[in-house]
Amino acid sequence: MFRSRPGRTRAVTTALFAAASLMLTLGACGVDPLTPQEARGEAGTDDKAGDGARRVDCAKVTCIALTFDAGPGEDTPHLLDVLKEKQVPATFFLLGSKHVDRYPDVVRRIADEGHEAANHTWSHRILTDLDESEVRDELSRTQDAIEKITGRKPTLMRPPQGRTDGTVSDVSRELGLAQILWSITAKDYSTTDSALIRQRVLENAHRDGIILLHDIYDGTVPAVPSIIDELKRRGFTFVTVPELLAPGKAEPGEVYRPERD
Repeated sequence: MFRSRPGRTRAVTTALFAAASLMLTLGACGVDPLTPQEARGEAGTDDKAGDGARRVDCAKVTCIALTFDAGPGEDTPHLLDVLKEKQVPATFFLLGSKHVDRYPDVVRRIADEGHEAANHTWSHRILTDLDESEVRDELSRTQDAIEKITGRKPTLMRPPQGRTDGTVSDVSRELGLAQILWSITAKDYSTTDSALIRQRVLENAHRDGIILLHDIYDGTVPAVPSIIDELKRRGFTFVTVPELLAPGKAEPGEVYRPERD
């Protein structure tokens, strides 16, 4: 049974409940996603990562990206402790209202500890339901809030529920944001069972995959240590999303989504 902590708005909870189970058919909107392999192939042998990122060659190493949506929250500091202990980088798609503005020290810590701080809109509105100015507001407010804390504007965003279209892509391009979807989900918005969350991730893990979890739900953070340990045992190397695409670079406006094996 889904439970959310007190103070979480019903609108955000409802929207997140549908996330990952409802994926828009991008081709129908004229938005063709690129895979990590395609991003790497387009770059050839030139290293475009260029921002001090670790040099991990995901063409040769079995990479997987761990991502967290809709935080930071109460459990994010403990999650960061786990990631630090396990020496695992992650990508955090941060929600502006009641998250970035409520936990600025946690946002700063995410960036300072080498994780990727990315954009998940200001209030988790479905972007394809909005007009151009509303899409711009949802994204730019979070861009500005994260930059104010970390000194750097995000280059990645994740549209709520994975819903995007031409307008969202155009605004993302204007704001310097690439759109990052996913290929592995535990549907952790629907359960507090950490063992089930672990099972769902491990059953679907694949090379060049992007794992979608939420660091705001009770069962998720407790599941992370054993997920990391088992995937490492299987030979996976954890990377941030930019590392997964390197030597390619996430291009503004483009949509990236791994293909399942």
